[in-house]
Amino acid sequence: MPEGPEARLHEAMRYAVLGGGKRFRPFLVAGSSALFGVARHAALRVGAAVEMLHAYSLVHDDLPCMDDDDLRRGQPTVHKKFDEATAVLAGDTLLTLAFEILADDDTHADPKVRAELVHGLARASGARGMTGGQMIDIRAQKEDFDEGTIMRLQRMKTGAIIEFCCQAGAILGRASPPLRHALVGYGRDLGLCFQIADDLLDITATAEEMGKRTGKDAAAGKATLVGILGIEGAKRQLELLSRQAGEYLAPFGERAALLQAAADFVIRRRN
Repeated sequence: MPEGPEARLHEAMRYAVLGGGKRFRPFLVAGSSALFGVARHAALRVGAAVEMLHAYSLVHDDLPCMDDDDLRRGQPTVHKKFDEATAVLAGDTLLTLAFEILADDDTHADPKVRAELVHGLARASGARGMTGGQMIDIRAQKEDFDEGTIMRLQRMKTGAIIEFCCQAGAILGRASPPLRHALVGYGRDLGLCFQIADDLLDITATAEEMGKRTGKDAAAGKATLVGILGIEGAKRQLELLSRQAGEYLAPFGERAALLQAAADFVIRRRN
């Protein structure tokens, strides 16, 4: 841990990353990597990079200029625990550290693999992925979006990073195109499933269960699939997407049991 005035930045970064959470995205990296016999340390490094990027997105998402949240994972948000400027810097640094880890020789000996990881996570987290989806989400508070636009929002904001995590093992393992495409399909449906489950929990779960404020979407007048389909319709959509995600895993047989369990977990989780 560095000493001196910059130590506060490192403290805020550790608070953001290590303060709880499901570690669902690193789990997907590890699960997809296991399908191809990828070295565990390589999978863990990529999983750690993704978790840092995910933590950065939550820190910035909680800021007053975005969702203005005081609670995350049952604890004060980073800007409440520290201050807004420190939260911005902590998020920025976690983002850059994620790519530093992916680009490091220790992650994989092949520079082409490292470059593909960097490229894949950059696309998933940028304007064609997470941040682009966040921009649509902000607009959703003021505009009436149809079902297709909301699904696009959710595939970008949440699904793109989850899809990358499912591909990451195939990238590390230099998998064949058919097997990589199978994991892309699995990740795409799983990511949409995850966001619909989040929207349902925002309505049906308590703040204590979620570790954060609930009822935000309705209070903000935000368009969601739950709002369009209704709670029962959204639950049916969840079941369909979970089943479709599982079907993509057929080429892997029993080796994909953990990833199949992840698809089942998403529709039954309570936080």
